Amino acid sequence: MDIRFENKRIMVTGAASGIGKGIAVRLVQNGATVIAVDKNQDNLNYLVSEQSSIIAAAIDLSDWTSSHDAVKQYFPVDMLVNCAGVVEVLPVTNVTEETYQKLFDVNVKGTISITQAVVTDLLSRNAQGSIVTISSQASKAGLLNHTIYSASKGALDSFTRSLALELGPKNIRVNCVNPTAVMTPLGKRAWSDSSARYAMLAKIPLQRFAEVDDVVNAVVFLLSDQASMITGHCLPVDGGFLSC
Repeated sequence: MDIRFENKRIMVTGAASGIGKGIAVRLVQNGATVIAVDKNQDNLNYLVSEQSSIIAAAIDLSDWTSSHDAVKQYFPVDMLVNCAGVVEVLPVTNVTEETYQKLFDVNVKGTISITQAVVTDLLSRNAQGSIVTISSQASKAGLLNHTIYSASKGALDSFTRSLALELGPKNIRVNCVNPTAVMTPLGKRAWSDSSARYAMLAKIPLQRFAEVDDVVNAVVFLLSDQASMITGHCLPVDGGFLSC
């Protein structure tokens, strides 16, 4: 499929590294005007040095009010990819209020806040749109020492389904992608321990972790008109992990 996004303005959060960066770069290659949102100004500067057409927006999504105010200057936005997120892997006995707050402020509150702002803009213009959120296989299966992270991603799945129902009559589609471990630089470090790596791979029928492009391909499809009849869906990109 030749998927193009000419004349589309697409906001991508967490866009300065990892999966978010892969998505932002691909969307530029496919003709979109990309607004790259990230709190790391240095990483944003590096992204723009590589892709000069990208519009960089240094915004801390964990602050509801300031992020709302900051993001409005980049409107109108036709599509949104919620990719900003943090992860903590630790037993439940080691979870602190600070850990909980950190994960839910970014993974849940930040996603809901930015989505609300973009949806308000779309509705004000009576414009159709598409929203894709990066969730995780951890929202659908128990993963050892992932309690708070799993809870935050489960919230995103539920948010996606309910929002799709709410916005469907307005021709705004809402979906999420649920990847297995992805081989970003951070993912490679996180799964470098051989015992943990092989234990996880044993549960994946395709016997490999996801590459960034595996996730990017799914996001691009769901954003596009090729997926015009798909909304409220949480798509596993997991090599069969959840199917077996």
